[in-house]
Amino acid sequence: MIIDVHAHWGPWFFTMDVAEANLATMDRYGIDRAIVSATEAVIYDAAAGNRALASYLETQERLLGYVTVNPRRLREAEADLAAYLPGGRFVGVKIHTDYTGSPVGSAQLREALTLVAATGRPALVHTWGTSVLALAEVCADIPDLRVIAGHMGADGFRYAIEAANACDRLYLEPCWSHFPAGRIAEVVAAVDPGQLLFGTDATLIDPSSAFGAVAAAGLTGATAERIAWRNAAALFALDITA
Repeated sequence: MIIDVHAHWGPWFFTMDVAEANLATMDRYGIDRAIVSATEAVIYDAAAGNRALASYLETQERLLGYVTVNPRRLREAEADLAAYLPGGRFVGVKIHTDYTGSPVGSAQLREALTLVAATGRPALVHTWGTSVLALAEVCADIPDLRVIAGHMGADGFRYAIEAANACDRLYLEPCWSHFPAGRIAEVVAAVDPGQLLFGTDATLIDPSSAFGAVAAAGLTGATAERIAWRNAAALFALDITA
């Protein structure tokens, strides 16, 4: 069983896009479930993208959705959270800090995450470099908030270790287009295994990148299972047994 907690639906403007092969790509790597955000919502129009994804999810049992929130449009965000989360096909919230011009330490993002915390759902937040440390501070300040540090800081993965150890409601997801040798093993050795997830960034990036990096870490047994799917099933309250 594999659950990809960082995936997308819809076309990208990047040439590496594999959106047309969404389910086929999942099959190729044995991904059973993917939690996706609409690319239109992430990079352009959150409301329109959420609406389009809601229709698509009604046709695909293997995909679940993130409601994408633009921290600079909180009234619109609040309406979308209320509209889509109760239906069961959307199980979390996605916030891209760079595309929305809302850095992790900004007042806008803090307000958006306060809204998310009230829903009881986890938020996947784009992090890069030291921003993952700021996310840990925000998470610690907002009661009941659970956040996934997308890309686990990318080149700032050692900051991600500090962040996860500073807040036990902060989870790490590893996808990145670069994977320095030993990155996954170093994080796994230093972080509570209950805070680690698996993500690929498909359809933007082929899952082979994340799969190869995780495989190279040589994970086995309970730790491998928790990262592959058990932690995700618990975090998103998915009714899955295996």
